[in-house]
Amino acid sequence: MTTRTVLTACAAALALATGLTACGGDDDRGLGAVSAGPVTTATTRVEVVRQLADGGFDPSTVYAREAPGVVTVISLFDGDREDARPSGAEGLGSGFVIAADGRIATNAHVVTNGSGADVRPAETVYVQFADGNQVPAEIVGTDLNSDVALIKVDPAGLTLRPLPLGTSRGLTVGAPVAAIGSPFGEPQSLSVGVISGVNRTIDSLNSGGEGVGGSFAINGAIQTDAAINHGNSGGPLVDAGGRVIGVNAQIQTTGGGGEGVGFAIPVDTVRRSLAQLAEKGTVDYAWIGVSTVPVYPQLADEFDLPSDTGALVQSVTPDSPADAAGLSAGDDGEVTFQASRFRVGGDLITSVDGRALTRDYDLATAIAPLAPGTVVALEVWRDGDRRTVQVTLGTRPS
Repeated sequence: MTTRTVLTACAAALALATGLTACGGDDDRGLGAVSAGPVTTATTRVEVVRQLADGGFDPSTVYAREAPGVVTVISLFDGDREDARPSGAEGLGSGFVIAADGRIATNAHVVTNGSGADVRPAETVYVQFADGNQVPAEIVGTDLNSDVALIKVDPAGLTLRPLPLGTSRGLTVGAPVAAIGSPFGEPQSLSVGVISGVNRTIDSLNSGGEGVGGSFAINGAIQTDAAINHGNSGGPLVDAGGRVIGVNAQIQTTGGGGEGVGFAIPVDTVRRSLAQLAEKGTVDYAWIGVSTVPVYPQLADEFDLPSDTGALVQSVTPDSPADAAGLSAGDDGEVTFQASRFRVGGDLITSVDGRALTRDYDLATAIAPLAPGTVVALEVWRDGDRRTVQVTLGTRPS
């Protein structure tokens, strides 16, 4: 079975563990597979590196410039165990320096266990730098909705190299990228590849809401074939200029290891989270309270919809902003079309504040950057009639 998992690190070099790390599981979030044998580099990967270098992307230059700012993050969840033999209650991931005052970005799942209301922070966090220094860190805040955490170390006596943040807008499939981190506990490891896809959707750590797999979703994720494995969590995905374009977070796998399908949280999402975490330790997200499916031409023809694009409402959460605004999921039952089931007869949302919804600009993308309390105007088709519905966005529940 193909499984998409967060990359909570292995208790690398601490204990052998088997199986996958599931996004919502308390029992195995801190464990991952630890490689016990030699790593073989495929010839195809060598060819990829050569082609990227020929195209003006020099991985060694990028690594020399940015690797000093990449760190290993060690999390302990059962108290300070320095006087005891580690038992697998430790997690290990990656992170990167974002400011000279000691602020470091990583994944929320690197420094927490659990999901949604059951999440608990690590009791102790250490950060190990490229020069061998290892110091304690405090958790400034975590954002479960985007799987982002901000931690901070005392910069006294440390040489810190903040990484420059780029943008995740306008990314091109095929553009070269590099991932730096601590896969399987091997610090300062480099892997290279290309952007394999953009605008992907992956699960967040905030369960119980609308989105993929019963949880709120992280939209706009970057897919890459740069080798990403357990322990890469929280490390940077950088472009040819060494700018951070994403934070490595998940892999899709059938065997428990990196298989060329990794996912990074887009840096524009990360930047928003880090700003609010630095300011108040939490991040607020707007919420509308509907589950929708994207409309495409064949679906529009099958259900006689007035638009080839948009968001067809499948369910409305009771007592949500959408419910208060009168949005409807319809009552015409479910119909199977092209191997999927759809609830028909509900509202079709075609634009938000005058901007048309498309495949690349869907309802979730439109709502994500807005603040709770914002009033949005939705263009809605119901029973063949077009109307404008005003919705006051709420705060996303945990």
